[in-house]
Order: sequence, then C-alpha cells, then structure tokens
Amino acid sequence: MEKYWHWIDETVANIIEYWRDLDRYVCSCGMSVSGLQHLGRLRGEIILTNTVKEEFLRLGKDAEHYLVLYTQDQWKGKVAQLKQFSSVEAAKQYRGRRLIDVPDPFDCHGNWVEHYWGPFRDCLDSFSVGVKPVFTTDLYKTDGMRNLVRKVIERREELRQIINKYRGRKPYPEGWIPFEPLCGECLNIGEHKILNVNLDDYVIEYVCSRCGAKGISRMEDGKLNWRVEWAALWALLDVNFEPYGKDHATPGGSRDSCAEIVEKIFERKPPFGFPYEWVGWSVNGKDMGDMGSSDFLGVTPAEWLEIAEPEVLRYLYLKNKPMKRVVIDFSRVPELVENYDQAEKVYYGAERVLQEKEEFEMRRSYELSQLRAPPKILPFQLRYAHAATLVQLLPKENLLENAIKKLRSTGLLGGEPSEIDKIRIERRLKEAEAWLKKYAPERFKLKILDEVPVTLREQLTEGERRALKILADRLGEKKFTESELENILYRIAKEEAGLGSRRFFELIYQILIGQKQGPRLASFILLIDRGLLLQRLREAYQ
Repeated sequence: MEKYWHWIDETVANIIEYWRDLDRYVCSCGMSVSGLQHLGRLRGEIILTNTVKEEFLRLGKDAEHYLVLYTQDQWKGKVAQLKQFSSVEAAKQYRGRRLIDVPDPFDCHGNWVEHYWGPFRDCLDSFSVGVKPVFTTDLYKTDGMRNLVRKVIERREELRQIINKYRGRKPYPEGWIPFEPLCGECLNIGEHKILNVNLDDYVIEYVCSRCGAKGISRMEDGKLNWRVEWAALWALLDVNFEPYGKDHATPGGSRDSCAEIVEKIFERKPPFGFPYEWVGWSVNGKDMGDMGSSDFLGVTPAEWLEIAEPEVLRYLYLKNKPMKRVVIDFSRVPELVENYDQAEKVYYGAERVLQEKEEFEMRRSYELSQLRAPPKILPFQLRYAHAATLVQLLPKENLLENAIKKLRSTGLLGGEPSEIDKIRIERRLKEAEAWLKKYAPERFKLKILDEVPVTLREQLTEGERRALKILADRLGEKKFTESELENILYRIAKEEAGLGSRRFFELIYQILIGQKQGPRLASFILLIDRGLLLQRLREAYQ
C-alpha cells in the first residue's frame, strides 16, 4: 500500500465518505459562454472533474460528468466583448440579452454561444472522456426544472430570508420574486418588474426595466436568480461532486448560501466540492493576469494542441493542487514538456527522484494524466528542444525519416524505432515546428552561419583557439553520447584550456549561429552535420 495519497485519490475517498458510498456519482461543473473559452477553463470544469469521474469508474461505480453551460445568462457587453463586433456602438443593443440570443460577431455560426463554445467543445475529447454538455436554455424546458421553479415561487418568502442572511447591505424586500423573465420586445432578460406569476399556465406578467414594455412571458424562456439557479441545478442533475472557482469559496459566501438553499428548499444534501484557483496567462515571462472569458485574455485548447500533447496540460493541472495558481506561458512550453517527460521516466522506473513523496506525486500524476493505457515499456522520448533543433536543421521533405536517421547516427536513438516511437517522434516534430513559428523566443531560432564572422576570429585569444582545436580533434576521433560530450566540453574549458565553461559555450554558439546562447550545447552539436561542424571549428581557430 502506498505511503502517500494523491489529492485526487484523497478527494474521491472523501466524496465516498460524504455520501456514505453510493453506487452512482454525478460529477458536474459549470461555465458561462461569455467569450473566449480559454485554456484555464480546462482546469476545474474539465480535467479535475473528469479525473474524479474516471476514478469512480475505475472503482466500479457508475459515474457521469455534466458540464453545465449557462446560456440563459445575461450578456454584459463588456469592452472586450463589444470589440468582437465590427461596430462597437451597434453591438451595445445586445447588452442584457441571453447569451444564446446574441448574434455571432463574425457571422459564421448561429449565435454568440455557438461561435465560442464550438471550438472548445471540439477539443474536449483530447483532454477528457465522456463529458456531457448541457445548456441551461434546454434545462429550463424540462419538466424537472419546471417543477423546481414552481417550488421556488411557492416558497419564495422562505427563500428570501435565507438569501438575505448572506446579502448583508442589500437585502431583498418583501414580495421579492427570485425570477428573471425574458422581455418579448427587446429580448432583455433581467430583474424586470413582475406583476403576476401564473404557475398553472407557467407564464409571468412583467414590465421591462429596459424598454418599458408590458407583456407576458413563458417562464422557460427566463431564469431563476443565479444563486437559486445554482442550487436548483444541483437538485435537477442530482449532483454529488462539483468543484468551484475560488470566487465562490469565501466562508459565508455564495457557495455556502447555495448549500443552505438546496438543503432547506429542495430538501437535498449539497454536493461535495472544493475550490480551485484560476490559471494565469504570461507572455514571454510577463504575467498578464488570470485568463478571462469575457475579457478575452488567454489562449484556447486548440492553440495548445498545436504545440503540445494534451497529456502535458493534464499533468500540469493534476500535479499541482487545486488552490495553487498555475501560470502558462507558451514561450516556456519546452520546459512544461520536459517536466512531463521526466514524470514519464519516473513512472516507468527509468529515473529516480531524491524525495520519495515527490517521486510518488510525479508517478501518480502522470498515471492520472493518461486518457488511455500507457505502453508496457517506456517509448523513445524525443526531447522538445531536440525536436525544435531538428526541424530547423533538417530538410522539410521526409522530415520524420531524416530525423530518425539523425537520431540513430548520434546515438540518441538506439536501434529501429517502434510504431509508437515513430508516432511520438513525428508528433513532437510537428508541435515543435508550430511552436517555433508562433511562440519561440529568438534564442531558439537557429540558422547555421555560412562562415565564421571575421571579427570573432580576430578577437580569439590563444587559449580560446587551443580549446576549439582540442574540441575539433576530439570530435574527429570518435562519436560521443550526449552525456559523454557534455563532460568533454566542461573538461576542455576548465582543465585543458583554462577557460570558464560559460565563455567557452558562448564562443561555440557564436561560431555556429552568431548568438551567445542556444539549445543545450552537447545535444545541439550532436545534431549538426559532423563535417560542417568540424569545418566551422577549424575556420575559427586556424
């Protein structure tokens, strides 16, 4: 038995204890399609919730994962939302509408929701298994939701007293009805003046707070007050587990109020849940803040899939505990992939970690990050940085074949690669190529110089020339592995030439690519054509 618990395993055990070991568990999470469906939304709503659901299935339980999309919510018309339209002024007329009623700014989908939800939906199967999306627009049309709305209206005074305990300075007045009807004239949904509620015919009479129109609206076209709605959806979907964003986690805040509502109004135990932290977005090391949907800040899951495997992101989210802020910077994707690859080696026992607890967490997080059973033995790992180097040094035609040939000739790949190896190598090459085009810092962009700069040759000291000659002679003698070559580089710099290793490495980079830094030097040297490499070194020291 393991000495340690992963937080996912601990959460599953706590849920089972909370519900006294059910046969079926409904896991749910919700989000509003208010704009950019960014990468951060995969954390709590998708990956964390889905991983818990999958663990229930592994334990022999029945389990489902619902993703509730709040399509009845108001479109706020924030600055970033308005700017999606060709005319900001014309777009202001859509403020207050249901999200489902706002047009697609680019006229390529039926409405706002379809435009921003569609690409996110299309990526779900890459990051999760069996997520079931449901629109609140559709849920309000079900008999189950109609019955819950009727109960809310009938017990509105009791409900008002519950909510007012949490509202503090702005309590709802007597007679308050926790429902937001849809105006048939201007399509605004909101806290209009309610004149009468007819639960038999399921209609509501109102005066619009925006356009002043008086009318009668079908109740399934409107929505409950958001707190009441949250609790009602727990009851409707019979939710057992639902994580929630940190903004709802304040003691005595919205989550606590909804828990009391679901217990006292809907006579049901609230779901087990835990808060999770937002995901930050960074550009070239500058933290831009938390990714935001209606602020259109961040990147999409589709953009991630261009440059890295989905399991890398799953590992990142599962390795870090829910309330730890994760910041994603596409310029540092090779580092994130390197962390994942290390965890893969730990999982297969090919690498050990000094701290036992850290080793366990890496191994278990890697295991949880897999959407399908991993191979029985560790496949070949093409380091992301190597892939980025190869796609720049090798001809584009027959890239996979040439890359395999180069990797074998340098000893990085031993023997003939399996089909799984080939698939993985090809995928890394494609991802690295896309990353280089869009996000790579300049130091990763390589072009071997046609000749050694004259000014550099003239400035070389005798010690530097001697170091370069020793290196050229060693490389001409035999082939080295990456670790062997790395040791040789340090030995030449310190022991045989009396140079600092930093200066020696800078010198080699300047000779080859005209920069003072680049990819890991030993692997870079091995991937360069040997004849060209020796020619450049000799040009420099002669």
